[in-house]
Amino acid sequence: MTAAFKPNSPSPVDLWEMDRGHSLHPWTNFGPFEKDGALVISKGEGCYLWDAEGRRYFDAVGGLWCTNIGLGRKEMAQAISDQVERLAFSNTFVDMTNDPTAKLAAKLAELAPGDLNRVMFTTGGSTAVDTAVRMVAFYQHSRGYPQKTDIVARDYSYHGSTYLAQSVGKRPGDRVEEFRYKTDGIHHLSCPNPYRRPAHLTEAQYCDDLIAEFEALIARVGADKIGGFIAEPIQASGGIIIPPEGYLYRMWQVCQRHDILFIADEVVTGFGRLGHWFASLDEFGVQPDVITSAKGLTSGYLPLGAMILSDKVWNTMAEVGERWFTAGFTYSGHPVSCAAGLKNIEIMEREDILGHVRKVGPYFQSRLKELEALPLVGNVRGRGLMLCVENVADKETKAVLPDEANESKRISDIAESLGLMVRPLGHLNVMSPPLVITEAQVDFVAETLERAIRQVSDELVREGVKLG
Repeated sequence: MTAAFKPNSPSPVDLWEMDRGHSLHPWTNFGPFEKDGALVISKGEGCYLWDAEGRRYFDAVGGLWCTNIGLGRKEMAQAISDQVERLAFSNTFVDMTNDPTAKLAAKLAELAPGDLNRVMFTTGGSTAVDTAVRMVAFYQHSRGYPQKTDIVARDYSYHGSTYLAQSVGKRPGDRVEEFRYKTDGIHHLSCPNPYRRPAHLTEAQYCDDLIAEFEALIARVGADKIGGFIAEPIQASGGIIIPPEGYLYRMWQVCQRHDILFIADEVVTGFGRLGHWFASLDEFGVQPDVITSAKGLTSGYLPLGAMILSDKVWNTMAEVGERWFTAGFTYSGHPVSCAAGLKNIEIMEREDILGHVRKVGPYFQSRLKELEALPLVGNVRGRGLMLCVENVADKETKAVLPDEANESKRISDIAESLGLMVRPLGHLNVMSPPLVITEAQVDFVAETLERAIRQVSDELVREGVKLG
Protein backbone atom coordinates (compact mmCIF):
# COMPACT_ATOMS: atom_id res chain seq x y z
CA MET A 1 0.00 0.00 0.00
CA THR A 2 1.47 3.36 -0.99
CA ALA A 3 1.68 6.27 1.39
CA ALA A 4 -0.85 9.07 0.96
CA PHE A 5 0.77 12.18 -0.52
CA LYS A 6 0.22 15.29 1.60
CA PRO A 7 1.77 18.18 -0.32
CA ASN A 8 0.89 21.04 2.03
CA SER A 9 2.30 20.06 5.40
CA PRO A 10 3.69 16.54 5.50
CA SER A 11 4.74 15.48 9.00
CA PRO A 12 8.07 13.73 9.69
CA VAL A 13 6.20 10.43 9.63
CA ASP A 14 4.53 11.36 6.32
CA LEU A 15 7.95 12.11 4.81
CA TRP A 16 9.35 8.84 6.13
CA GLU A 17 6.42 6.92 4.63
CA MET A 18 6.67 8.71 1.28
CA ASP A 19 10.32 7.81 1.01
CA ARG A 20 9.90 4.24 2.22
CA GLY A 21 7.00 3.72 -0.16
CA HIS A 22 8.54 5.21 -3.29
CA SER A 23 12.33 5.57 -3.19
CA LEU A 24 15.09 3.27 -4.37
CA HIS A 25 18.20 4.58 -2.61
CA PRO A 26 21.77 4.09 -3.77
CA TRP A 27 23.06 0.90 -2.12
CA THR A 28 19.60 -0.02 -0.80
CA ASN A 29 19.66 -2.97 1.59
CA PHE A 30 16.15 -4.17 0.91
CA GLY A 31 15.42 -6.04 4.14
CA PRO A 32 16.34 -3.31 6.64
CA PHE A 33 14.97 -0.56 4.39
CA GLU A 34 11.57 -2.21 4.04
CA LYS A 35 11.42 -2.41 7.84
CA ASP A 36 13.16 0.75 9.07
CA GLY A 37 13.03 3.20 6.17
CA ALA A 38 15.42 6.14 6.03
CA LEU A 39 16.45 9.01 8.27
CA VAL A 40 14.85 12.18 6.86
CA ILE A 41 17.23 15.15 6.92
CA SER A 42 15.61 18.57 6.72
CA LYS A 43 18.27 21.20 7.48
CA GLY A 44 22.04 21.71 7.34
CA GLU A 45 24.29 24.44 8.66
CA GLY A 46 28.07 24.36 8.91
CA CYS A 47 29.04 20.89 10.14
CA TYR A 48 25.57 20.05 11.46
CA LEU A 49 22.44 18.36 10.14
CA TRP A 50 18.92 18.35 11.56
CA ASP A 51 16.39 15.60 10.91
CA ALA A 52 12.72 16.19 10.21
CA GLU A 53 11.91 15.93 13.93
CA GLY A 54 14.45 18.59 14.87
CA ARG A 55 17.27 16.42 16.24
CA ARG A 56 20.76 17.78 15.56
CA TYR A 57 23.76 15.72 14.44
CA PHE A 58 27.41 16.54 13.90
CA ASP A 59 28.08 15.20 10.40
CA ALA A 60 31.53 13.60 10.62
CA VAL A 61 30.80 11.93 7.27
CA GLY A 62 30.73 15.28 5.48
CA GLY A 63 27.74 14.29 3.34
CA LEU A 64 29.71 11.80 1.25
CA TRP A 65 33.24 13.22 1.52
CA CYS A 66 31.93 16.45 0.00
CA THR A 67 30.53 19.20 2.25
CA ASN A 68 33.96 20.81 2.49
CA ILE A 69 33.08 24.44 3.24
CA GLY A 70 30.07 23.49 5.37
CA LEU A 71 26.38 23.82 4.64
CA GLY A 72 24.08 26.83 4.62
CA ARG A 73 26.46 29.40 3.10
CA LYS A 74 24.31 32.34 2.00
CA GLU A 75 26.84 33.55 -0.57
CA MET A 76 26.74 30.12 -2.22
CA ALA A 77 22.96 30.36 -2.41
CA GLN A 78 23.23 33.87 -3.84
CA ALA A 79 25.78 32.85 -6.48
CA ILE A 80 23.56 29.94 -7.54
CA SER A 81 20.44 32.15 -7.60
CA ASP A 82 22.18 34.89 -9.60
CA GLN A 83 23.35 32.39 -12.20
CA VAL A 84 19.90 30.80 -12.50
CA GLU A 85 18.45 34.24 -13.29
CA ARG A 86 21.23 35.10 -15.74
CA LEU A 87 21.58 31.76 -17.56
CA ALA A 88 20.03 28.62 -16.09
CA PHE A 89 21.26 26.32 -18.85
CA SER A 90 23.33 26.28 -22.00
CA ASN A 91 24.85 23.17 -23.53
CA THR A 92 28.59 22.84 -24.06
CA PHE A 93 28.60 20.35 -26.94
CA VAL A 94 31.07 20.78 -29.83
CA ASP A 95 31.59 24.55 -30.01
CA MET A 96 29.36 26.10 -27.33
CA THR A 97 30.36 27.33 -23.87
CA ASN A 98 29.21 29.82 -21.23
CA ASP A 99 30.80 32.29 -18.82
CA PRO A 100 31.05 30.13 -15.64
CA THR A 101 32.26 27.06 -17.54
CA ALA A 102 35.07 28.96 -19.24
CA LYS A 103 36.10 30.68 -16.00
CA LEU A 104 36.06 27.47 -13.95
CA ALA A 105 38.05 25.55 -16.57
CA ALA A 106 40.73 28.25 -16.45
CA LYS A 107 40.71 28.25 -12.63
CA LEU A 108 41.13 24.47 -12.45
CA ALA A 109 44.03 24.67 -14.90
CA GLU A 110 45.61 27.22 -12.57
CA LEU A 111 45.15 25.01 -9.49
CA ALA A 112 46.06 21.64 -11.02
CA PRO A 113 49.70 20.51 -10.96
CA GLY A 114 52.09 20.63 -13.90
CA ASP A 115 50.67 20.82 -17.40
CA LEU A 116 47.14 19.69 -16.52
CA ASN A 117 45.62 22.58 -18.43
CA ARG A 118 42.56 21.04 -20.08
CA VAL A 119 39.24 20.29 -18.41
CA MET A 120 36.18 18.25 -19.34
CA PHE A 121 33.23 18.79 -17.02
CA THR A 122 30.97 15.89 -16.10
CA THR A 123 28.02 15.29 -13.80
CA GLY A 124 30.04 13.84 -10.91
CA GLY A 125 32.92 11.59 -9.93
CA SER A 126 31.61 8.41 -11.55
CA THR A 127 31.19 10.07 -14.92
CA ALA A 128 34.58 11.78 -14.63
CA VAL A 129 36.22 8.38 -14.08
CA ASP A 130 34.12 6.76 -16.80
CA THR A 131 35.27 9.44 -19.25
CA ALA A 132 38.93 9.18 -18.19
CA VAL A 133 39.00 5.41 -18.59
CA ARG A 134 37.40 5.64 -22.02
CA MET A 135 39.83 8.38 -22.98
CA VAL A 136 42.77 6.02 -22.44
CA ALA A 137 41.80 4.10 -25.57
CA PHE A 138 41.26 7.31 -27.54
CA TYR A 139 44.67 8.66 -26.53
CA GLN A 140 46.55 5.44 -27.23
CA HIS A 141 44.82 5.01 -30.58
CA SER A 142 45.80 8.56 -31.45
CA ARG A 143 49.42 7.63 -30.72
CA GLY A 144 49.21 4.70 -33.13
CA TYR A 145 48.64 1.98 -30.50
CA PRO A 146 45.01 0.89 -30.96
CA GLN A 147 45.53 -2.30 -28.92
CA LYS A 148 46.95 -0.47 -25.88
CA THR A 149 43.61 -0.12 -24.08
CA ASP A 150 43.72 -2.29 -20.93
CA ILE A 151 43.28 -0.63 -17.54
CA VAL A 152 45.03 -1.53 -14.29
CA ALA A 153 43.41 -0.73 -10.93
CA ARG A 154 43.65 -2.11 -7.38
CA ASP A 155 41.63 -4.32 -5.05
CA TYR A 156 39.50 -2.41 -2.53
CA SER A 157 39.37 0.56 -4.90
CA TYR A 158 36.22 2.57 -5.50
CA HIS A 159 35.96 4.61 -8.70
CA GLY A 160 32.21 5.18 -9.08
CA SER A 161 28.99 3.42 -9.96
CA THR A 162 28.56 3.63 -13.72
CA TYR A 163 28.95 0.26 -15.43
CA LEU A 164 32.54 0.99 -16.44
CA ALA A 165 33.61 2.83 -13.29
CA GLN A 166 32.29 0.10 -11.02
CA SER A 167 33.97 -2.54 -13.15
CA VAL A 168 37.29 -0.73 -12.72
CA GLY A 169 36.75 -0.39 -8.98
CA LYS A 170 36.87 -3.52 -6.87
CA ARG A 171 35.55 -3.02 -3.36
CA PRO A 172 34.14 -6.34 -2.11
CA GLY A 173 30.85 -4.89 -0.89
CA ASP A 174 30.15 -3.37 -4.30
CA ARG A 175 30.28 -6.63 -6.25
CA VAL A 176 26.95 -8.50 -6.10
CA GLU A 177 25.92 -11.52 -8.14
CA GLU A 178 22.76 -9.83 -9.43
CA PHE A 179 24.77 -7.30 -11.46
CA ARG A 180 27.25 -7.90 -14.26
CA TYR A 181 30.64 -6.21 -14.61
CA LYS A 182 33.10 -5.70 -17.43
CA THR A 183 36.09 -8.00 -16.93
CA ASP A 184 37.94 -8.07 -20.24
CA GLY A 185 40.71 -5.51 -20.45
CA ILE A 186 40.61 -4.67 -16.72
CA HIS A 187 43.25 -5.95 -14.29
CA HIS A 188 43.52 -5.57 -10.53
CA LEU A 189 46.58 -5.46 -8.30
CA SER A 190 46.75 -6.02 -4.56
CA CYS A 191 45.46 -3.33 -2.25
CA PRO A 192 48.51 -1.49 -0.79
CA ASN A 193 47.36 -1.73 2.83
CA PRO A 194 50.31 -1.66 5.27
CA TYR A 195 48.10 -2.72 8.20
CA ARG A 196 47.18 -5.95 6.40
CA ARG A 197 50.63 -6.70 4.95
CA PRO A 198 52.21 -10.15 5.53
CA ALA A 199 53.63 -10.26 9.05
CA HIS A 200 57.13 -11.25 7.90
CA LEU A 201 57.57 -8.18 5.69
CA THR A 202 58.71 -4.72 6.68
CA GLU A 203 56.75 -1.89 5.11
CA ALA A 204 59.65 -1.25 2.72
CA GLN A 205 59.77 -4.91 1.67
CA TYR A 206 56.00 -4.89 1.26
CA CYS A 207 56.30 -1.87 -1.03
CA ASP A 208 58.95 -3.68 -3.09
CA ASP A 209 56.58 -6.64 -3.52
CA LEU A 210 53.74 -4.38 -4.68
CA ILE A 211 55.92 -2.73 -7.31
CA ALA A 212 57.18 -6.14 -8.44
CA GLU A 213 53.57 -7.30 -8.77
CA PHE A 214 52.84 -4.42 -11.14
CA GLU A 215 55.94 -5.16 -13.21
CA ALA A 216 54.99 -8.85 -13.37
CA LEU A 217 51.47 -8.00 -14.57
CA ILE A 218 52.90 -5.80 -17.32
CA ALA A 219 55.28 -8.59 -18.37
CA ARG A 220 52.43 -11.11 -18.42
CA VAL A 221 49.82 -8.99 -20.25
CA GLY A 222 52.25 -6.97 -22.35
CA ALA A 223 53.11 -3.28 -22.16
CA ASP A 224 51.68 -2.98 -25.67
CA LYS A 225 48.24 -3.87 -24.25
CA ILE A 226 48.11 -1.74 -21.07
CA GLY A 227 47.08 1.86 -21.66
CA GLY A 228 46.30 3.26 -18.22
CA PHE A 229 46.68 2.84 -14.47
CA ILE A 230 44.10 4.42 -12.14
CA ALA A 231 44.65 5.02 -8.44
CA GLU A 232 43.13 6.97 -5.60
CA PRO A 233 46.07 8.60 -3.80
CA ILE A 234 44.39 7.37 -0.62
CA GLN A 235 41.79 4.64 -1.15
CA ALA A 236 38.77 6.25 0.47
CA SER A 237 35.74 3.95 0.53
CA GLY A 238 38.10 0.98 0.58
CA GLY A 239 39.01 1.94 4.14
CA ILE A 240 41.28 5.03 4.07
CA ILE A 241 44.19 2.99 2.75
CA ILE A 242 47.38 5.04 2.89
CA PRO A 243 49.96 3.23 0.76
CA PRO A 244 53.52 2.51 1.92
CA GLU A 245 56.07 5.31 1.71
CA GLY A 246 57.20 5.80 -1.88
CA TYR A 247 54.60 3.41 -3.35
CA LEU A 248 52.70 5.90 -5.53
CA TYR A 249 55.85 7.54 -6.86
CA ARG A 250 57.34 4.18 -7.79
CA MET A 251 54.10 3.09 -9.47
CA TRP A 252 54.22 6.33 -11.45
CA GLN A 253 57.80 5.53 -12.49
CA VAL A 254 56.68 2.13 -13.77
CA CYS A 255 53.95 3.85 -15.79
CA GLN A 256 56.49 6.26 -17.23
CA ARG A 257 58.77 3.43 -18.35
CA HIS A 258 55.95 1.60 -20.13
CA ASP A 259 54.02 4.56 -21.63
CA ILE A 260 51.03 3.93 -19.36
CA LEU A 261 48.82 6.89 -18.49
CA PHE A 262 48.66 7.59 -14.75
CA ILE A 263 45.11 8.59 -13.75
CA ALA A 264 44.81 10.01 -10.22
CA ASP A 265 41.26 9.58 -8.93
CA GLU A 266 41.06 12.62 -6.65
CA VAL A 267 37.29 12.69 -6.33
CA VAL A 268 37.79 12.51 -2.54
CA THR A 269 41.31 13.85 -1.98
CA GLY A 270 40.91 16.88 -4.24
CA PHE A 271 39.87 20.33 -3.03
CA GLY A 272 41.32 20.36 0.42
CA ARG A 273 40.71 17.02 2.09
CA LEU A 274 44.47 16.70 2.77
CA GLY A 275 45.20 20.42 2.91
CA HIS A 276 46.04 20.81 -0.81
CA TRP A 277 43.99 21.56 -3.89
CA PHE A 278 45.17 18.18 -5.18
CA ALA A 279 47.12 15.53 -3.28
CA SER A 280 48.99 13.69 -6.04
CA LEU A 281 51.97 16.01 -6.38
CA ASP A 282 51.87 17.98 -3.12
CA GLU A 283 51.39 14.95 -0.87
CA PHE A 284 52.89 12.06 -2.83
CA GLY A 285 55.26 13.59 -5.38
CA VAL A 286 53.38 12.23 -8.41
CA GLN A 287 52.61 14.26 -11.53
CA PRO A 288 49.60 12.46 -13.06
CA ASP A 289 48.55 12.61 -16.68
CA VAL A 290 44.89 12.90 -15.69
CA ILE A 291 43.04 13.88 -12.50
CA THR A 292 39.40 13.05 -11.89
CA SER A 293 37.55 15.22 -9.40
CA ALA A 294 34.09 16.07 -8.04
CA LYS A 295 32.66 16.27 -4.47
CA GLY A 296 34.69 19.14 -2.94
CA LEU A 297 34.69 20.96 -6.28
CA THR A 298 31.33 22.48 -5.29
CA SER A 299 31.32 21.29 -1.64
CA GLY A 300 28.22 19.31 -2.55
CA TYR A 301 26.08 22.38 -3.23
CA LEU A 302 25.40 21.18 -6.78
CA PRO A 303 26.47 18.11 -8.80
CA LEU A 304 29.64 18.61 -10.83
CA GLY A 305 32.66 16.56 -11.83
CA ALA A 306 35.78 17.36 -13.81
CA MET A 307 38.37 15.35 -15.70
CA ILE A 308 41.56 17.41 -15.86
CA LEU A 309 44.05 16.27 -18.48
CA SER A 310 47.58 17.19 -19.46
CA ASP A 311 48.69 19.14 -22.50
CA LYS A 312 50.49 15.97 -23.57
CA VAL A 313 47.24 14.02 -23.71
CA TRP A 314 45.32 16.85 -25.38
CA ASN A 315 48.00 17.50 -28.00
CA THR A 316 48.21 13.83 -28.92
CA MET A 317 44.44 13.53 -29.37
CA ALA A 318 44.23 16.80 -31.30
CA GLU A 319 47.30 16.32 -33.47
CA VAL A 320 45.62 14.93 -36.59
CA GLY A 321 42.81 17.45 -36.53
CA GLU A 322 39.44 16.12 -37.67
CA ARG A 323 38.89 13.65 -34.82
CA TRP A 324 35.66 13.61 -32.80
CA PHE A 325 35.86 13.01 -29.04
CA THR A 326 32.41 11.47 -28.77
CA ALA A 327 31.92 11.61 -25.01
CA GLY A 328 29.98 14.02 -22.84
CA PHE A 329 26.72 14.64 -21.02
CA THR A 330 23.78 17.00 -21.34
CA TYR A 331 24.84 18.67 -18.11
CA SER A 332 28.58 18.83 -18.86
CA GLY A 333 29.68 22.35 -17.90
CA HIS A 334 26.27 23.23 -16.48
CA PRO A 335 26.50 27.00 -15.91
CA VAL A 336 24.84 26.96 -12.48
CA SER A 337 27.02 24.12 -11.19
CA CYS A 338 30.13 25.86 -12.54
CA ALA A 339 29.09 29.10 -10.85
CA ALA A 340 28.82 27.15 -7.60
CA GLY A 341 32.29 25.71 -8.18
CA LEU A 342 33.77 29.16 -8.74
CA LYS A 343 32.20 30.58 -5.58
CA ASN A 344 33.26 27.51 -3.58
CA ILE A 345 36.90 27.95 -4.63
CA GLU A 346 36.70 31.69 -3.92
CA ILE A 347 35.53 30.97 -0.36
CA MET A 348 38.25 28.38 0.19
CA GLU A 349 40.93 30.80 -0.98
CA ARG A 350 39.60 33.78 0.99
CA GLU A 351 39.25 31.84 4.26
CA ASP A 352 42.49 29.84 3.77
CA ILE A 353 40.59 26.60 4.35
CA LEU A 354 43.56 24.59 3.06
CA GLY A 355 45.72 26.14 5.77
CA HIS A 356 43.06 25.33 8.34
CA VAL A 357 43.09 21.68 7.28
CA ARG A 358 46.86 21.56 7.64
CA LYS A 359 46.44 22.89 11.20
CA VAL A 360 43.42 20.96 12.46
CA GLY A 361 44.11 17.75 10.50
CA PRO A 362 46.99 16.57 12.74
CA TYR A 363 44.85 17.26 15.83
CA PHE A 364 41.99 15.24 14.33
CA GLN A 365 44.36 12.37 13.61
CA SER A 366 45.99 12.42 17.06
CA ARG A 367 42.72 12.62 19.03
CA LEU A 368 41.12 9.77 17.10
CA LYS A 369 44.33 7.71 17.29
CA GLU A 370 43.67 7.45 21.04
CA LEU A 371 40.83 5.03 20.22
CA GLU A 372 43.44 2.33 19.51
CA ALA A 373 43.59 1.80 23.30
CA LEU A 374 40.10 0.26 23.16
CA PRO A 375 39.90 -3.56 22.92
CA LEU A 376 37.68 -3.49 19.83
CA VAL A 377 39.86 -1.10 17.81
CA GLY A 378 42.71 -2.63 15.82
CA ASN A 379 43.84 0.34 13.76
CA VAL A 380 43.12 4.04 13.39
CA ARG A 381 44.55 5.47 10.19
CA GLY A 382 44.17 8.54 8.08
CA ARG A 383 45.63 11.78 6.88
CA GLY A 384 44.30 15.31 6.86
CA LEU A 385 40.56 15.20 7.41
CA MET A 386 39.88 11.62 6.37
CA LEU A 387 40.09 8.81 8.90
CA CYS A 388 39.14 5.18 9.44
CA VAL A 389 38.66 3.15 12.62
CA GLU A 390 39.10 -0.56 11.90
CA ASN A 391 37.42 -2.88 14.39
CA VAL A 392 38.90 -6.31 15.12
CA ALA A 393 38.24 -9.26 17.36
CA ASP A 394 41.93 -9.77 18.12
CA LYS A 395 44.55 -7.02 18.01
CA GLU A 396 47.48 -9.43 17.64
CA THR A 397 46.13 -11.54 14.78
CA LYS A 398 44.02 -8.68 13.34
CA ALA A 399 41.16 -11.15 12.90
CA VAL A 400 37.82 -9.44 12.30
CA LEU A 401 34.55 -10.26 13.99
CA PRO A 402 31.98 -12.42 12.19
CA ASP A 403 29.78 -10.41 9.86
CA GLU A 404 26.71 -11.07 11.99
CA ALA A 405 28.29 -9.09 14.84
CA ASN A 406 27.57 -6.00 12.71
CA GLU A 407 29.69 -3.99 15.12
CA SER A 408 30.43 -1.00 12.89
CA LYS A 409 26.74 -0.40 12.13
CA ARG A 410 25.91 -0.76 15.81
CA ILE A 411 28.63 1.78 16.65
CA SER A 412 27.28 4.23 14.08
CA ASP A 413 23.71 3.74 15.37
CA ILE A 414 24.71 4.51 18.95
CA ALA A 415 26.84 7.46 17.83
CA GLU A 416 23.84 8.75 15.91
CA SER A 417 21.70 8.53 19.05
CA LEU A 418 24.36 10.68 20.75
CA GLY A 419 24.30 13.29 18.00
CA LEU A 420 27.21 12.10 15.85
CA MET A 421 27.15 10.69 12.33
CA VAL A 422 29.94 8.31 11.28
CA ARG A 423 29.86 5.94 8.32
CA PRO A 424 29.88 2.16 8.77
CA LEU A 425 31.63 0.18 6.01
CA GLY A 426 32.01 -3.51 6.80
CA HIS A 427 34.21 -3.67 9.91
CA LEU A 428 35.18 -0.02 9.54
CA ASN A 429 33.87 3.33 10.72
CA VAL A 430 34.92 6.09 8.35
CA MET A 431 34.96 9.87 8.79
CA SER A 432 35.50 12.81 6.43
CA PRO A 433 34.11 15.87 8.22
CA PRO A 434 33.65 19.29 6.66
CA LEU A 435 37.00 21.05 6.32
CA VAL A 436 35.81 23.86 8.60
CA ILE A 437 35.69 21.56 11.65
CA THR A 438 37.15 23.12 14.82
CA GLU A 439 39.34 21.51 17.48
CA ALA A 440 36.42 21.63 19.93
CA GLN A 441 34.30 19.73 17.42
CA VAL A 442 37.13 17.22 16.97
CA ASP A 443 37.00 16.62 20.73
CA PHE A 444 33.25 15.98 20.50
CA VAL A 445 33.78 13.46 17.69
CA ALA A 446 36.53 11.62 19.59
CA GLU A 447 34.68 11.51 22.91
CA THR A 448 31.31 10.53 21.42
CA LEU A 449 32.76 7.82 19.21
CA GLU A 450 34.66 6.41 22.18
CA ARG A 451 31.39 6.18 24.14
CA ALA A 452 29.72 4.37 21.24
CA ILE A 453 32.62 1.91 20.81
CA ARG A 454 32.73 1.15 24.54
CA GLN A 455 28.99 0.49 24.62
CA VAL A 456 29.12 -1.87 21.64
CA SER A 457 32.18 -3.63 23.11
CA ASP A 458 30.27 -4.24 26.35
CA GLU A 459 27.29 -5.58 24.39
CA LEU A 460 29.51 -7.94 22.38
CA VAL A 461 31.15 -9.32 25.52
CA ARG A 462 27.73 -9.93 27.09
CA GLU A 463 26.79 -11.79 23.89
CA GLY A 464 29.79 -14.08 24.36
CA VAL A 465 32.17 -12.48 21.87
CA LYS A 466 35.79 -12.56 23.00
CA LEU A 467 37.74 -9.38 22.30
CA GLY A 468 41.54 -9.38 22.44
